[in-house]
Amino acid sequence: MTVIFDPRDPSVRTDPYPIYRRLREADPIHQSDFGYWVLSRYADVDAVLRAPEASSEFYRNTTWANRRGGPESPLVRSVQNWMLMLDGPAHRRIRSVISKVFTRASVERLRPRIAAETGRLLDAVGEGETDLIQSLALPLPVTVTCELLGLPTDDRDQCRRWTEHISRVIDPSITVQDTADMNAAEVEFRAYVSGHIEERRATPRDDILSLLVHAEVDGDRLSEEEIIANIQFLFVAGHETTVNLIGNGLLALLGHPEQLRMLRDNPELIPNSVDEISRYDPPVQIVSRILTGSVGLGDVTLPEGAKVMLLFGAAGRDPERYPDPDRLDVTRTGTKTLAFSGGPHYCLGAGLGKMETSIVLTELLRRYSKIELTGEDLVWRRNVSFRGLQELPLRLMH
Repeated sequence: MTVIFDPRDPSVRTDPYPIYRRLREADPIHQSDFGYWVLSRYADVDAVLRAPEASSEFYRNTTWANRRGGPESPLVRSVQNWMLMLDGPAHRRIRSVISKVFTRASVERLRPRIAAETGRLLDAVGEGETDLIQSLALPLPVTVTCELLGLPTDDRDQCRRWTEHISRVIDPSITVQDTADMNAAEVEFRAYVSGHIEERRATPRDDILSLLVHAEVDGDRLSEEEIIANIQFLFVAGHETTVNLIGNGLLALLGHPEQLRMLRDNPELIPNSVDEISRYDPPVQIVSRILTGSVGLGDVTLPEGAKVMLLFGAAGRDPERYPDPDRLDVTRTGTKTLAFSGGPHYCLGAGLGKMETSIVLTELLRRYSKIELTGEDLVWRRNVSFRGLQELPLRLMH
């Protein structure tokens, strides 16, 4: 069987899972026509995530950088300091500071605020028809990120617009217009954050932005460039992932009404069900690495310099890892989702995103006796690295 995989194919956005199945079965280590090796089995994806030879520093690749405006463009200069795009000591240096933001205690302190904001947004929705993406899934994570950092929540809509443009940086299907929009958004977001940094230098507050401004790593403080870049990254990581996790998760449950009923009858299952939801239809579908040395995967050796595309969505449906993988099962045990990556780049905000999703699902099932999908032709967002709905039209009844 000849398997051709192209992430720009519209069917990869609407329903990638039949394509992923064909890849796993016929060509699991697929050498694509667009210059990437494409991996679809759980074990292979997990192995590359953990391989010391797997580099995230894509900004060093001339072709990659040029498609995003060139090495000196605002966006490429920014991502050179993103924790996501750094390896080794440079990555650990930034991560050691950012990790202070995401301790279990710090995340848990946000629970009452997340619950209150979820309640406020659902109070505004009330009963009847709504688009849950616009009314809840989009505003909640960006509000939480603003609160986490100490930025004014009144600015959340603007922060969200900047974030939506900048997040396209990891998308393999960007256009010339996307590149222009990303760079314009980076310049505006940079100026906005820079003003708040100046305020914190003069008058520190009890917030995360002040922590980043004044924290020291081995006696050195983060530079302003590093702080701004990683605030942009935190918005991208926290916002895009959680919006999609909420939307994809609820859609999956609506497609498995017996599972939704089980959560309604046993709400204590909801927190642990989020891992299963993220396995079934992960908010992040594709990440990539460049190999600084060869990596062996069974009988196949990926050469030094290879660009590798890791399909998280395919790995989560691998029958070698999960029995009956196309079935959503909120009681499934042993779920080790790759939705939040793995290895040294495991997402520091995973606990926060899962908490937000758990709170949203709990509150929706508590408030509404009936939740119905009102549209059949769902539209998925253009970004193929992130998988998320443009809208989720629902009818909510008390």
